[in-house]
Amino acid sequence: MNPPTPAIVTQNAVRPLPRWALMLLCIAYVIPGFVGRAPWKSADITAYGYMLELAQGRTSWLNPLLGGMAPETEGLLPYWIGALAIQWAPAWLSPEMAVRLPFAALLALTFMATWYGVYYLARSPGAQPVAFAFGGEANPLDYARAIADGALLALIACLGLAQLSHEVTSYLVQLSCTAFLFFAFAALPYHAGKAWAAMFVGAFGLTLAGAPALTALLGASGVLLALHLPGKDERQCKAWAVVTVLVIVAAAALAWQLDLWRWRIVSTEGGGKEWASLARLLIWFGWPAWPLALWTLWRWRKQIASRQWHRHLLLPLWFTAVSVAATITTQPADRALLLGLPALAALAAFALPTLSRSMGALIDWFTLLFFSVSALAIWVIWIAMQTGVPAKPAANVAKLAPGFVPQFSALALAVALAASVGWCALVWWRASRNRAPIWKSLVLPASGAALSWLLLMSLWLPLLDFARSYVPQMRAVSAVLGPSPGCVQTVGLSRAQVAALQYHAGLTLHPANLAVTGCEWLVSDIASWPAPASTVDALQWERVATVARPTDKTDFLVLFRRIETEAKP
Repeated sequence: MNPPTPAIVTQNAVRPLPRWALMLLCIAYVIPGFVGRAPWKSADITAYGYMLELAQGRTSWLNPLLGGMAPETEGLLPYWIGALAIQWAPAWLSPEMAVRLPFAALLALTFMATWYGVYYLARSPGAQPVAFAFGGEANPLDYARAIADGALLALIACLGLAQLSHEVTSYLVQLSCTAFLFFAFAALPYHAGKAWAAMFVGAFGLTLAGAPALTALLGASGVLLALHLPGKDERQCKAWAVVTVLVIVAAAALAWQLDLWRWRIVSTEGGGKEWASLARLLIWFGWPAWPLALWTLWRWRKQIASRQWHRHLLLPLWFTAVSVAATITTQPADRALLLGLPALAALAAFALPTLSRSMGALIDWFTLLFFSVSALAIWVIWIAMQTGVPAKPAANVAKLAPGFVPQFSALALAVALAASVGWCALVWWRASRNRAPIWKSLVLPASGAALSWLLLMSLWLPLLDFARSYVPQMRAVSAVLGPSPGCVQTVGLSRAQVAALQYHAGLTLHPANLAVTGCEWLVSDIASWPAPASTVDALQWERVATVARPTDKTDFLVLFRRIETEAKP
């Protein structure tokens, strides 16, 4: 016997969120961060460096190298996407913008896959709300749309999504492919063809993006769900499970052929500081979705504990659990947690039909205060940068970013003003009366997150570019080297530094080697000098300058010039 569902929803509570409003919110979240900025350190500029090397034919497509170094992440697909985008882009489009277009599309596809995945999960028999004795309960399709709207709002509201989803790295590709797998397993009982296509793309894409182990773990849930599809006969369920296994095995074999399997488990026997840092990450990264997800697990606990396969709970729970386990056991932790956000948002959405009016009001007031104060702080600091008033914020900016010259953009100001007016209108709409739709409690969190991100990427973009990119440091390097430095040797530089020197400074770099001759300049960092005698004869070089990043005094580049050993004729 199935336990009673905790969802009590009327037809009036499942009115859809206007499509124009949802699309406008997604556009306001996706576009800022992909337009108008320089590549940031360090994963963003590193990935871009490999893409340029591939696009310009300076390295192998199956074994890309940057400054003689292989990528830290084994995934090849992100570099292929970026390199092809550069090669296929028209001449008037800059390479960095050409790279960002397909990655912006991947973020949009992540939103779509999440929405449709939750929509099909909400249509499951076990997810349906209580049927009223005299009618008036929510229509199943309208209920599914409302839950899907809530899931998309919960995903946008997650604080950890903003920066990582706007970088041209393997992690955005992994996020998108994980969302494809999530959609595939959710839609399997309803649209088998679309589900198989999404599973094929998701499994092979996630594998080629450097996460074959996650492909296998997430695929396990697809096999189990295929064996328990509602309304399907046993033979059909087994056939679909076999096909799922074959796709996962084929993806694993491809990873083996391309040498993408790596052991990434790290020791968790760290001190209190490491565990405290991990706890803080888990708290803020998925906020506010994780409290709602926990509420879902509590209110739907009887369904989870029953012997029935409640797909709308078990599928997102498994995806979330795999992501959290990877966060605890692998590095980098934040990027592993990123992959679980669509599933976490799905769990959060199923809390909406069970929220009391008082809890919904608490979410509204907390969100209103948090994002209104955040937006006000962004505006005050921007005004201080432009005018010097208030004096204290302006002094803090000058201290943290020495050498930064504020820039005024009428377009950025207009966009920020429009977003702020829209936020005020939304707050007025939400507070004017008691709104019935179940997605109402996530409108302010999602809109507040989008507002803050848009303000940062418009008003603060010059400051963030100055602080987070290599542009100021590379300008200083170019000033020392002169307009025609010729070839430049490097010692001990990171992948990000090599990419920045090649892209921003336009240098032709060669890894330090005694066999390399004719290079007048050498670039190193302090930690790598003096270089090993097998690569560089230190007596042949004199230090000319030490160039630091303005906002990070520990990040130095040391410039050396070759000493003339023979008199010129």
